[in-house]
Amino acid sequence: MENCSSAAASRGLKRKLEHEDQASSSETKPSSPQSNLNISEKILEQVSLLNSASSSSFIPFDRALLKNAIWILSQLAKNEDLVVVDAIVNSGAVPALVRHLQVPDAVKADPGGITEYYWLEKVKGCAFILGLLAIQPVHQQLIIDAGALPCLIDLLRRHKTCTLSRLLCSVLRRVADVITSLALRNSGIKSLVRMEGGIPPLVELLEFNDTEVQRAAAGALRTVAFNNDSNKNQIVECNALPTLVLMLQSEDSKTHYEAVNLIVNLVHSSPNMKKHVLQAGALQPVICLLSSSCQMSQREAAHLLGQFAEADADCKVHIAQRGAIPPLVDMLKSPYVQLQEMSAFALGRLAKDIHNQVGIAHNGGIEALLSLLSNNASLQHVAAFALSCLAVNEEIVVDIIKTGGFQKLKAGIFKVHSTRESVAKTLRRLEKRTTGRVLKRLIYLMRFSEKPVQRHIAFALAYLCSPQDLKTIFIDNNGLELLLGLLGSPDVKQKGDASAALHKLAFKAFFHVYLFDTSPSPTTQMYLGEEYVNNPKQSDVTFLVEGKHFYAHRNCLLSSDIFRAMFDGGYKETKAKHIVIPDIKWDVFELMMRFLYTGTVDVKLDVAQDLLKAADQYLLDGLKRICEYALSQELSDENVLALHAMSVDFNATALKHSCVLFMLKNFHTLCFKPWYFSLVRSIIPDIQMFFSTLLTTSRRI
Repeated sequence: MENCSSAAASRGLKRKLEHEDQASSSETKPSSPQSNLNISEKILEQVSLLNSASSSSFIPFDRALLKNAIWILSQLAKNEDLVVVDAIVNSGAVPALVRHLQVPDAVKADPGGITEYYWLEKVKGCAFILGLLAIQPVHQQLIIDAGALPCLIDLLRRHKTCTLSRLLCSVLRRVADVITSLALRNSGIKSLVRMEGGIPPLVELLEFNDTEVQRAAAGALRTVAFNNDSNKNQIVECNALPTLVLMLQSEDSKTHYEAVNLIVNLVHSSPNMKKHVLQAGALQPVICLLSSSCQMSQREAAHLLGQFAEADADCKVHIAQRGAIPPLVDMLKSPYVQLQEMSAFALGRLAKDIHNQVGIAHNGGIEALLSLLSNNASLQHVAAFALSCLAVNEEIVVDIIKTGGFQKLKAGIFKVHSTRESVAKTLRRLEKRTTGRVLKRLIYLMRFSEKPVQRHIAFALAYLCSPQDLKTIFIDNNGLELLLGLLGSPDVKQKGDASAALHKLAFKAFFHVYLFDTSPSPTTQMYLGEEYVNNPKQSDVTFLVEGKHFYAHRNCLLSSDIFRAMFDGGYKETKAKHIVIPDIKWDVFELMMRFLYTGTVDVKLDVAQDLLKAADQYLLDGLKRICEYALSQELSDENVLALHAMSVDFNATALKHSCVLFMLKNFHTLCFKPWYFSLVRSIIPDIQMFFSTLLTTSRRI
């Protein structure tokens, strides 16, 4: 029970006590006191009756009053209002209740008689109240200080002497439940139960002839065993394990649940205890519980198998050999989170064995584990860990990729740092193993399997393959066609996946090595230098731009085909000393001329567009490349559409490719633009040509 949260454990124990109280009470409930008394007065009145009644007095009148007082206090102790429960404790009820647990001399003198019957009936009610009070940690030590524990342990031993079997069963259940409540989340009381001799009689009760008593004893042992090695050792020394193994095989689901839960607490953080439990023959019964109709037993059985799997390598193999993997994989598909979590936990530990890895994949474990990545944080964590273990196996790498696992791992939102680390480790392992035989198999499947599988593989290989394999995968084996098909899909997610994959391809091919080649022209060219820019010295031609004079030198302008034609052809400008240049701004013309004189120029964004137009008009490819580069550095969601249109108008191929790559990279923000999808659809042929050229001729620096 301590495996759950404290609050949940307390609520569960309280519900159990209340249920048993209702189920065990067949007689008519006594009447409560007059309704005009308030709660505090009621409590004080009943405690006064407890204190005044002699523990050895069994006069019918006194017995009826005492019975009525115990019943009223039990009803009040069930109250969800802690003020009421505290009022019971503060009224002095605990010492009064404990006093009535002590064995009267009259019972010792006449065991098995009517006196013992009446006393046990009273004990049953008092133990029930103490069990409810002990659920609150603040009351536990008070009950212990009142001397309750020796009385409770003495009551556990009465199964050896008492002949009142039906009533005794109720008392034993109540007493075991009180010990459970007292020890819950209280390490000191757990040890005290052992030191007072409480563990041996609890172990003996595991073989009692009443299953409800067995379960109550197992519940108490489970609580005192949690995080207490000395208690665990004594439970085993008292030979509890053979009985627990038998209880695991019980047809009663409540019985095998208590048994498996106790064993879980025994082996928790105790490697040696795991060996003892396995030697007692628990493995196969635990595996059988994976198919139990009780979901709680299934959960704890899976948890226990995960613990066993960590014990040693042989145990991992034995668990798989005995048929645990198929039911564990089935549990991954359960609608219940706790079953999913514990089965993923167990499979993650089993997946550390190479043979088990193949078995998990063969039984559908890959798809089931991947489906858990979209759930809550705890499920993500155990599923990611299991997948990271499976990804070391080359055979399973293919299964993960072809089922779309790479996409889920890549795009998942993981809430816990350790989960993100597991996912990152899995992705690294996938990349490391996507070579050789694995790559050949993936390429084969990409060519001949069903279309969804082909697309999953093409997407993954865009990220996982080495740059040297790009042409083989995406040109020779149609991987590019698959990604472009996704890009034109009506499904927005598929478009986004394709955009990201294509951008990754471009990055791998190092497109920037030559996309913006701003180096000087390979042809030999003389540059006059910066000092001659707009210098009348030795100038032989003057341009008029926006009414201003620009002094130039004809020989320096011949690198432009337009200027060469202007000076050498049959145009009127051939011999003119003053040439009017229309439709161009002075600062743009000045930058263009500066490029012709120096071979380079610093282009600012505010003039880059006009300068690109001029460079295209005057056939200055070097200047054009510089402008394209400058514009590409300023691409944004707001201007990419306009710059792409400009690249088309001025045949600016590098800028166009840069716009395309920007649109692919920023799909998740641009996809909300009304123009985006129609533009991308219209330029898919251009995208195909670009990537075909890129992947065929790309080189690494």
